[in-house]
Amino acid sequence: MASPQNIVNAAALQKDIVDSFSTSVTISSSPQQQFSYMSSSPTNSFMSPTGRRLSTSCAPAKALKPFSTGDVKILLLENVNETAIEILKGQGYQVEFHKTSLPEDELIEKIRDVHAIGIRSKTKLTPKILAEAKNLVTIGCFCIGTNQVDLEYAAEKGIAVFNSPFSNSRSVAELVIAEIICLSRQIGDRSIELHTGTWNKVSARCWEIRGKTLGIIGYGHIGSQLSVLAESMGMQVIYYDVLMIMGLGTAKQVSTLNELLNKSDFVTLHVPEIAETKNMISTEQFNQMKNGSYLINASRGTVIDIPALIHARKTNKIAGAAIDVYPNEPAKNGADLFSNELNTWATELTSLSNIILTPHIGGSTEEAQSAIGVEVSTSLVKYINEGSSVGAVNFPEVSLRSLTLDQDNHVRVLYIHKNVPGVLRTVNEIFAQHNIDKQFSDSRGEIAYLMADISDVDQADRKSLYQQLLQTPFNISTRLLY
Repeated sequence: MASPQNIVNAAALQKDIVDSFSTSVTISSSPQQQFSYMSSSPTNSFMSPTGRRLSTSCAPAKALKPFSTGDVKILLLENVNETAIEILKGQGYQVEFHKTSLPEDELIEKIRDVHAIGIRSKTKLTPKILAEAKNLVTIGCFCIGTNQVDLEYAAEKGIAVFNSPFSNSRSVAELVIAEIICLSRQIGDRSIELHTGTWNKVSARCWEIRGKTLGIIGYGHIGSQLSVLAESMGMQVIYYDVLMIMGLGTAKQVSTLNELLNKSDFVTLHVPEIAETKNMISTEQFNQMKNGSYLINASRGTVIDIPALIHARKTNKIAGAAIDVYPNEPAKNGADLFSNELNTWATELTSLSNIILTPHIGGSTEEAQSAIGVEVSTSLVKYINEGSSVGAVNFPEVSLRSLTLDQDNHVRVLYIHKNVPGVLRTVNEIFAQHNIDKQFSDSRGEIAYLMADISDVDQADRKSLYQQLLQTPFNISTRLLY
């Protein structure tokens, strides 16, 4: 494995390239930005932008060497799992780790120099913060959600954002199963009572879950896993999704949300935070639910109208609810943080019986956090070292197979640009004196990303290539790996 990259300033760049046997360079469109020199690690197989595995040639993959000896700087916040730290340090990157999120002013100070940042759900990467990130190449969200990042602004800056959409699916599904049982048996209330010395052995309005109907709103990775677990425990499963999806086991899709609400004893939400899902369960939807049914939300805090939920519970329209996510959540752990100052209804919600409230722990298991650490950090490494944007949530997904050891004097061009006519003609004219071994380009909205492997490129050619690409009117960010 090659050692990590070095950072040199723009003023010294031309002399360094002429005088040194460089192997990788990142060029920013901003004259104030530094230039990052990247290495690439060999792999045995690659995923195409469509997700299919691409076979490699018989020749061993080529480990691209770094330009010099400095480190790529990575900032990890919010107690990102140790697996991520190990993977990133294993690349030779310089990793700074914090167990919590950072205040905005401190975050702005630190983000100015880093090439990648890893966060979870509490850190908000706004345009104000990202505008200061002069060297930032990529962002890793070590969670499912990415709403804490301004994805459009990041794309405009040429910053690819990666997340972990699958790794904590099982953990969330298991939590929901536990909450279904706890609600049906009023376990939360009995536990609180006994902790205060009250013995209250009752069976009234306590139920088995066998034979009950679970309605799942959003039949994605979590919803489908939950479906299998619930059915194995004797529940009947129905689900509602905006897409037609084949159910697992005997689960059946219903055509409308109201149909699901009418038929379900337990309703659980597993949807993203988008305009269409804001307050998707409010007064009208509670009125459609069965009397004495239960509601569970482990998706996003804005999908339930909490005041409407409070009313539904006070009037016994619903027999209980379990909430793991909230419209506004504390930025750190500590006493007295979940208060009316954060959410005006907090005191009223916490006073209700048979309401399970958990602090956004759906994916908080050792197994899930370890898997997330591996998944996201691997995506960051492949993007930094190889340019692969497969899995990016705000970016065109582009990848090329590895260079091999028998391919000398090759350069991999990573050109992020405005999605306007004439770009490919201009770029290929720049490449005209060299052979284009392979090339792939894709676009997403106003952003496009081109990768190309160019052969017969010496040191002087590399200097000329990146200078010409940098000066094109379409350029957002250009990197050369070699």
